Amino acid sequence: MNGYYIQLFSPHGLIRSTDPEIGRDKDTGGQVKYVLELVENLSQHPEVRKVDLFTRRIIDKRVSSSYEKSIETINEKARIVRVSCGGNSYRQKETLWDHLDEFIDKTIRFIEKEDDFPDVVHGHYADGNYLAAQISEVFGVPFIATGHSLGRNKKNILLREGLSEEKINEKFNIERRIDEEESLLKNADVIIVSTQHEIDTQYGLYNNKTAGRFEVIPPGVNTGLFYPFYRYDMPSFKMTIEQEQALYRINSDIERFLFNPAKPLILSIGRADKRKNFERLIQSYGQDKELQAMANLAIFAGVRKDITLMPPDEQDILTNLLLLLDKYDLYGKMAIPKKNDPTLEVPEIYRVAARKKGVFVNATPGENFGLTIVEAAACGLPVIASPTGGPKEILEHCDNGLLVDVEDPAEIANALKKIIADQALWEKYSGNGIKAVDHLYSWSAHTNKYIEIIENLFRQKNTEASTFIHKTAYGRKLAKAKLFIISDLDGTLADGEKSDGLTEFKEWIVANKENVVFGVASGRNKEITEQAFKTYDMPVPDILICSAGSEIYYTEKFIQDNGYESYIDYQWKRNELQNALSKFPGIRLQEPAAQWRFKLSYYVDDDFTQDDLADLYKFLDDRKLRVKMLLTENHFLDLLPFRASKGSAVRYLGYKWKVDLENFITAGNSGNDIDMLKGKAKGIVVANYSPELEELRKNKLIYFTKEPLAKGVLEGIKYHISSMDLNLN
Repeated sequence: MNGYYIQLFSPHGLIRSTDPEIGRDKDTGGQVKYVLELVENLSQHPEVRKVDLFTRRIIDKRVSSSYEKSIETINEKARIVRVSCGGNSYRQKETLWDHLDEFIDKTIRFIEKEDDFPDVVHGHYADGNYLAAQISEVFGVPFIATGHSLGRNKKNILLREGLSEEKINEKFNIERRIDEEESLLKNADVIIVSTQHEIDTQYGLYNNKTAGRFEVIPPGVNTGLFYPFYRYDMPSFKMTIEQEQALYRINSDIERFLFNPAKPLILSIGRADKRKNFERLIQSYGQDKELQAMANLAIFAGVRKDITLMPPDEQDILTNLLLLLDKYDLYGKMAIPKKNDPTLEVPEIYRVAARKKGVFVNATPGENFGLTIVEAAACGLPVIASPTGGPKEILEHCDNGLLVDVEDPAEIANALKKIIADQALWEKYSGNGIKAVDHLYSWSAHTNKYIEIIENLFRQKNTEASTFIHKTAYGRKLAKAKLFIISDLDGTLADGEKSDGLTEFKEWIVANKENVVFGVASGRNKEITEQAFKTYDMPVPDILICSAGSEIYYTEKFIQDNGYESYIDYQWKRNELQNALSKFPGIRLQEPAAQWRFKLSYYVDDDFTQDDLADLYKFLDDRKLRVKMLLTENHFLDLLPFRASKGSAVRYLGYKWKVDLENFITAGNSGNDIDMLKGKAKGIVVANYSPELEELRKNKLIYFTKEPLAKGVLEGIKYHISSMDLNLN
């Protein structure tokens, strides 16, 4: 296919292409706008054939039903794909981390169903980067990351505000976020940042900072929405009815607060966030009577209906703004409207302020970029901002305003008076901003650089100068395979020094590797399974099911399936279980090497009977501890999550990789293999089987071989294939 298929991941917000609710809460800020405009503009690039934005599906009466739609078409090349995870309710992004592996599994199923693999994946924020990194590994495609805001910087700010590390982690899951950000520095093929300042001061806080492969690409501004204020006076310009209505609403919303609405308008826009520093701007205005005489003040602090129903932090901020309005008696001079529509109304807000010869203030200290500054500049509104971070770089490029200490109210007031009082200076800053945005901050410039980076990645992929990080791409094989063969190891493929037929079995697997997935299901843990592969001349595995079905890995690199871990973790209370069993007679804990997060292993006494096993079940049931127990050779006792087993692992693989269980062949020799052999999969019981498998002879899907070990497994595979409609060659 011609052109790139790009997948973007932003799981946490309320995201829709029509009337996006920018500023509704702290999770629907500028990043939502950024990804929506990125999708739209990438889809218009001739080198892109398709763009999908993956986000979370939400079914919740507290939000619009538009977030329930599984697929929303933006245009013929762009869609929003909504994936269910962590239930249906809308929830803050910090609470989603434990559900992201479910998101990954369902995304893989979606890709398989569409039968269209991405060429590039791009994560947004730490959670979106976690998703993109996993999909990148599965399908072997480049991973682009954008951090937007970083956890370590946020943690430092919160510590300075007096919160404890424990409270910060409890509320924001900050350590998990920081760990993921450290990981992306090593694993992302490209990290897109808005400014050099972001690299130096944000990523500079991380241990892996030198490993990052950064590209500075400023976000674009939609010049179809954010255009100069004077365009309304052009003879050829015609406003739509929607624009007329938006302009009327904005004028009405602002002017109803003001005694003299004709005066220049000082403007600030952002969500209700402490970092936006609205309080300092009101102090600046409230303490300067001369400034009050010269201009009005308008602050658009997100969207609100009833402050008492908002989250506590947003309540505090908005209450403080109203208290400051009252403290400085700014009635008739200050407007604080309750809402704004980001698509139609926000551009009009900038233009209203520009027509009144006002000034835009971004009072956020040390912001990574400052998109509102670029939007204001595009509309011809001069700007005052902080001399640090992204705003400094923007104003130096645009020469469209003044840089001041935004923590100093007097400095802000003096800068405002300077621009408002000097008409020539106002015109200079207004014109410079309009021209600079057109040249430097357009979406066409952004997407051209974006596609150039992708082309360079693919061009260098197989050269010595390549920065492309090697991925296994194991998912492509699993998604396309015709047959999955999952065999027990000990006693089935080999037994001690006996490995009859293993060479022939390996040759068959290698000969059919394009269409056959080979997996081992073992009671051994990961480390001991690795040793077995070194001991025996085994085929290279695609899948490894270890620790009696409580772990799944992929390829000889043992890439962990985190989704399976999340699945079996349900109601697994390992510490409670171990504490309770310390009081149960006749069992003793095995060595640490035999233990695993999802497997608790014991030795049982020689006189341990079936009655003792029944007593153990009752003992745990009385304490509401749900487990699966495996007793082997009346000596080894394994306790697993009740969802974990070799059979559960096989069924999970069928679900995740969208493969019918009828296309699985499983092989085993002992009681630990029973639940893997039964069910819809076709089973093989090798000739050297344990007596407890005799009960399976009545099952028509299970074949008992004449040969033992690997010879028998190969015999069984050929038997089952003869009855299946498969063409492996």
